[in-house]
Amino acid sequence: METFHYLIGQDTPHIAWWQMSLRAVIIFLYAILLYRVAPRRSFSNLSAQDIVLTVVLGSSLSRSLTGNAPLLPTLAATGLLVVLYVSVTALAPRSKVVSRLLKGRPITLVRDGEVDDEAFRKAHFGENDIAELLRLNGLRDLSEVEEARLERNGQVSVIPKSST
Repeated sequence: METFHYLIGQDTPHIAWWQMSLRAVIIFLYAILLYRVAPRRSFSNLSAQDIVLTVVLGSSLSRSLTGNAPLLPTLAATGLLVVLYVSVTALAPRSKVVSRLLKGRPITLVRDGEVDDEAFRKAHFGENDIAELLRLNGLRDLSEVEEARLERNGQVSVIPKSST
């Protein structure tokens, strides 16, 4: 164990450049391993729990890289976070309560061409957002919108009224 501590340095901010470099290799390989264990969606189309995982992992691993946090306990803790993440995201599709807590619920912004002012306030949307929403969906007027929702992933989906 003494050799290992010599190679990675003691957990202080004063580690040698080559010790930090060895830590960088260990953390890089470990982060790739964590990425392979975590579902792919955790690194794209980020939801709240995805963002939390990404920020906490990045922060923890960077501190252990520079010697501001102990290497092995940090690796264990970040591994546990990924296991917790995988467990919770596996449970979410099976539990409405867990799903709602983790992912929230969609907010209907427009129904039958009428803006729900309370929903817009709740979603922090304004008049410019309505105009942008219409343009992004190739629509000119709210009367062309059957329904628009702020989805759980933060994107706005629009169902145009049928032209029949």
